[in-house]
Amino acid sequence: MKDFVLAVSFSCLFLCCTAPATDENADVEIVVDDSPFAETEKEEQIGQFEQSLIDQGLVDIQAVDPSLMVELKYSTEDNFFGTDVYEELTRAYLPKDVAEKLKVANQKLQDKYPEYRLYVFDAVRPHRIQKILWHALDSIPVGLRSSFVADPSRGSLHNYGCAIDLSVFDTAADSLLDMGTKYDYFGNLAYPSKEKLMQEQGLLSAKAIENRIILRNAMHEAGFNPITSEWWHFNSTSLAHAKERYPLVN
Repeated sequence: MKDFVLAVSFSCLFLCCTAPATDENADVEIVVDDSPFAETEKEEQIGQFEQSLIDQGLVDIQAVDPSLMVELKYSTEDNFFGTDVYEELTRAYLPKDVAEKLKVANQKLQDKYPEYRLYVFDAVRPHRIQKILWHALDSIPVGLRSSFVADPSRGSLHNYGCAIDLSVFDTAADSLLDMGTKYDYFGNLAYPSKEKLMQEQGLLSAKAIENRIILRNAMHEAGFNPITSEWWHFNSTSLAHAKERYPLVN
């Protein structure tokens, strides 16, 4: 009899520890899956295009600086030829040292304007994509076309991850700063070298020029150089130096 009582007592204790009473109206406990399988599922979200960039030694710029903002225009149809050529790629990649320089530029910007953030339209651009963009403008004579898209036979600094297309986002206003034109605008209004003339003709506002200067100053302080024909484009080095130091990204 004593053994029976002990057995019953042990069973009750076991049940109380392993199967607590439930209430139909009690909150349902949500269990977060921290297993290795959950991590594998996250990794599988990286597409083939993006994985190829990682395999070539490039880094996600937002992993270097989470406050950078990214909208890859060639991953949308909101670009000069209305076609998505980056497909599943939505994150911007650069060589690690160039990404670090961009982080410095973003910090320089925020030091003066805490509500502003650099807003990236394009970073590394594989050489195979360069060919697509080049041929998309085949209605423009070759001599003039190279003012807007680098000839893939010569190569672009984007193909080495040494060029960045970007603007400035005002987090307080929840909008991009007015730069006078959209990204990838082909015409005199986009030319930094023609800003004074465009202003004199009443085609470009003083505010747009002021905003461009804010962008240029932040990038210049971090070691980037602008070009004469696109307010959004900045180089981290020369093409000759990029070819010596960095591999061509395919």
